[in-house]
Amino acid sequence: MTFTLYKDKAGEWRWRLKHQNGNILATSSEGYSAKAGALKCIENVKGSADAEVVEED
Repeated sequence: MTFTLYKDKAGEWRWRLKHQNGNILATSSEGYSAKAGALKCIENVKGSADAEVVEED
């Protein structure tokens, strides 16, 4: 699984959790003005799961 970090059209940070097959398993329910806020949310969701975090352009 991979967490994908990206900016939406409004310029806010969001994330998606993608399965290895490309299916989206979860998304952020809100946008974050600071990248650190989105990363903190990922860490909360991630817990002890072994998932990579990548940033999209």
